[in-house]
Amino acid sequence: MLILSLVLFVTALGLSAMGTAIALRLAPRLGMMDQPGQRKVHISAKPRNGGMAIFCGIGLPLLAAIIFSPLLQQPWLDHLLPRSVIVEIPGLLAHRDLALVLFLCTGAVHLLGLFDDHRPMAAIPKLVGQLVIAGALVIGGEIAAPGGFRILTLLDHLFPGGEIFSGIATVLWVVILTNAFNFMDNMDGLSAGVAFICGLMFFLAALHAGQWFIGGLLLLYLGATLGFLFYNFPPAAIFMGDGGSMVLGFFLAALTIRTTYYHSGARWWAIFMPLIVTAVPLYDFFVIIAIRLWRHRSPMQGDANHFSHRLTRHGFTQRGAVMVIYAVTLASGLSAPLLALTNNDGAILIATQCVAILVVVGILERVGDHLI
Repeated sequence: MLILSLVLFVTALGLSAMGTAIALRLAPRLGMMDQPGQRKVHISAKPRNGGMAIFCGIGLPLLAAIIFSPLLQQPWLDHLLPRSVIVEIPGLLAHRDLALVLFLCTGAVHLLGLFDDHRPMAAIPKLVGQLVIAGALVIGGEIAAPGGFRILTLLDHLFPGGEIFSGIATVLWVVILTNAFNFMDNMDGLSAGVAFICGLMFFLAALHAGQWFIGGLLLLYLGATLGFLFYNFPPAAIFMGDGGSMVLGFFLAALTIRTTYYHSGARWWAIFMPLIVTAVPLYDFFVIIAIRLWRHRSPMQGDANHFSHRLTRHGFTQRGAVMVIYAVTLASGLSAPLLALTNNDGAILIATQCVAILVVVGILERVGDHLI
């Protein structure tokens, strides 16, 4: 399994890195150059089609697995594949329909983002598109396997309409996390780096739960993100655009739904792990929405008041601000995988640590002239 894990990670990383190099050359021909502007931190036009590479790094291996996984049932492969792989084949085939739903919906999000990168969309149509795709993920998952892509499935039998409430909550969760990572794509290397850290925390949780299929998908996610980050780390040579940032948020949201947090030997509070791991993107998302509403602006109108922007106005360089946010993301989420193992007191300490870190960040952000 270690060798297979390395193959998945390296494959996604290689596809993403090569795809990014190709995207760099294609961007001018495709008319996908990001021009400097009032809310931009770059001073010269740069490609913004790097999301193509991220999607290829995740999507191509996933599509290959969907298409060719039935071939793994051939008897002659029993003599070639390790026993640890053979025993996982039935589980892989059982997840094939869910994987197809995930691939199609992630592809739809990617196309929506690419369209916005090529010809900027109004906020409402883009939000509607996200809601429709998130709804398709829930409905498609339900067709493939009851509760396939739904959170709070325990509500199904608690009261009439519990499935509907669960479905609506899932759509909101997916759309919020999709936009949280989209919002974080405002500085070189920021969204990709935070996504890598969050994905790594969920990978640890999947390993602990023995979810090899989910772990494999997270390895594709980590490899594709890192392959792109080689080109996107400040100073960036290319941007991911909405075609990349929305894919990072959407795909991770879907995998947080499929990851098992509450299992035999785990405690019920482990279900809060996604909130702690993604605390920093969610913090930035809700704070920026609150700032815009407080200043009587549309919550969908972009500005330069994000967490990263406010750090640079306090004297940090762009790279320094990005590294600070990496550190805060790691500090707040590092203990989250332990929620499944710890007792009540430990869970309270982990949650308190996460909240305390965000409170400190919030206090420091407000020093001096922090808004524009």
